[in-house]
Parts: sequence; C-alpha cells; structure tokens
Amino acid sequence: MGPGPSDVDPAVLRALSAPTIGHLDPAFLTIMDEVRAMLRACFGTQNELTMPMSGTGSAGMETLLVNLLEPGDRALIAQHGVFGGRMAEVARRCGAEVELVTEPFGQPLRPEVIAAAAEGKRFDLIALVHAETSTGVLTDLTPYRSIANRCGALLAIDCVTSLGGVPVELDKHGVDAAYSGTQKCLSCPPGLSPVSLSPRAVAKMTSRDTQVQSWYLDLGLIAQYWGAERAYHHTAPVNMIYALHEALRLALDETLTARFARHEKHAAALRAGLQAMGLALPVAEAHRLDPLTLVSIPAGVNDRAIRSELITRHGLEIGGGLGEFKGKAWRIGLMGSACTARNVLLCLSALRDVLKRAGHAVGDPIPAASAALD
Repeated sequence: MGPGPSDVDPAVLRALSAPTIGHLDPAFLTIMDEVRAMLRACFGTQNELTMPMSGTGSAGMETLLVNLLEPGDRALIAQHGVFGGRMAEVARRCGAEVELVTEPFGQPLRPEVIAAAAEGKRFDLIALVHAETSTGVLTDLTPYRSIANRCGALLAIDCVTSLGGVPVELDKHGVDAAYSGTQKCLSCPPGLSPVSLSPRAVAKMTSRDTQVQSWYLDLGLIAQYWGAERAYHHTAPVNMIYALHEALRLALDETLTARFARHEKHAAALRAGLQAMGLALPVAEAHRLDPLTLVSIPAGVNDRAIRSELITRHGLEIGGGLGEFKGKAWRIGLMGSACTARNVLLCLSALRDVLKRAGHAVGDPIPAASAALD
C-alpha cells in the first residue's frame, strides 16, 4: 500500500507467465492492437498515437519531452512536487529554455499563476503533473487548454498515478500529450509507460528541425512498429504486453465509472480512519488524490522505524515522504487491485498497532472507516 508498485491481480500474473512468442507473430500483433484500443478508452482519447513505451513512467516522461522539445524551444513547467521538477530537468537536457512556476509541496497548482507566467509570451509546451505522486495532490485540468492556446503551446501532463484510478479524459481537456505507468492504478508490474499524443503533438514531432536526441525513445520510429508498417525497432517486452492487455481488460470490464467510484469510496474510508486516529492530512480535501493519501507523521515518531515495523509485524508497506515531505509524511496507496475494504481496515489497524507500540496515543480508526465503507 505504498505509492507503487501496487498489488498485481492474479489474472495479470497468469498472463505475464504465458509462453513468450515472437514480437512480430500475428497473434501478438493482434494483442498490440487491442492494447492500443483499450489504452485509448482509459485515457479518454481518440488519439491514433497511443501505445505503451518500453520502460517505466519516467521513460514515458522522457519520451514526450525528447520528442516534443528541441534546442531553442521554450517550455513552461509547473512544479508542486518532485515530479514537476523532474520534467523541468528533462526539458533542460533537451536544450529547451525552461520557465518554472513553483507552488509549495502539497498545495494545488493555481491556474491564475500559470496564466500570469504565460501572459504575453510564446511557449512551445506547457507541462504539469495531473496526479503528483510525491504529495497526493490532484490537479483539475479544466483551465489549462485555454492558457496553452493563449501562448501557442502544446499541453502535456503526467498521469502516472491517475490513469485507471481517477478520470483523465485527454480529449475533453484538450491535452496534447500524456504519459503514465503500468504499476499504479492499472495494477500491472512496472516496466511499461503508456503514452498518447494528439494530432497537434504529432505535427510538432514530425516537423522538427533536429533529430530526436534519443534513438530508443524516438516515437517517429517506434510508431512504425506499433502502426500498420510493423517495422522492427526494438524487441518488444512481449510478456509485459500480455500483462498490460489483461490489466486493461480487467479495468474496462469493471467499467471506469465503477473503478473511479471504488477508489473514491475507499480513499474516503481510509482518510476517515486516519483522522479518527488524530493524524493530520496535509492536502486540502478539495485537492486530494484518491489513489494516494499523504498523512503527516506525528511529532516524535520515527518514520523509518514505523514503516519497518509495519512490514515486519504486519507484512504491510507504506511509502515515506519525498522532497519537502521526506521524514515528515507517509504516502499510503490505494491503487487498482489494492483498493479494497480489507486493505483499508488492515492498514488502519496495523498503523494504530505500531504507533501504540511506539508509545504514541491514537484513537480507534475502525468505526469511522467502517461507517464510510457502508
């Protein structure tokens, strides 16, 4: 129940263990096509260029930026956690001129601040984190298409911890480029990074003056393998594609509406229990990300000791804080297959047990959580 990887459904593990076939086998090509179609449904898009990249979510981040930015381009990047900062670093390595808009960790992005930074300027790309894994903050995407339009920019988002757990809806929000990961709300092992590019983004990519700096992540080449040409680029991670296929099938069989409601309900129960214990939630209620909850570590409590005791005594993992929250907060994940009533109650009872053993007085979380689960 950390920030990822999440528990993997047994059906996905079975798919992962199926016999490996060639990456140009007709049966595998059919699986590839089905994966692309299911990814479009999860992303909420009709984008033709939608596919999983070989690599984790960070590879997806780098894929978008190396394909959409070249030396001399201008990028406006919003940071309110660790991963916005990483986007800025990758963009600089692409040779782009980066203007960084920062908000305190744990606070939402303010569209008016980003709009003010863009006012009267021209940018090639605006990038922000939809679901900030380091803080558990969810950003409303609604205002950003119009901001991007005013400065002539593409709009790119990180949805590593939102895809499959909360609505993403790329087309509705006019998002041009998005990347995610398989190991969060899709409950698939880490190793693939779904990406999606709009026709606007594809036009930018294909009109570059310079070659993409990464041959391995060059979407112009890789799209020829995932498209009708089936041109060899690199050997696809066949069994990981099997696993993603099954994970997407499970998500869509559940229906996205039901899946989002499940994450919302169980996150509410977890938070009710944490607050009943007397633990503080640093993120304002309106901006909390259901798949990941940030909880303050009480004064005098040893972060590492508590997390170690949770694993040793209860077989339960939660995550430590990152960046400004390192040593100050825990990150508790309720993602995909791990988002269950059993896990909510297990986490709350286990955390109460180890905190009491450490001499910290806490209330009983179970009645409040159970009431939220009814």
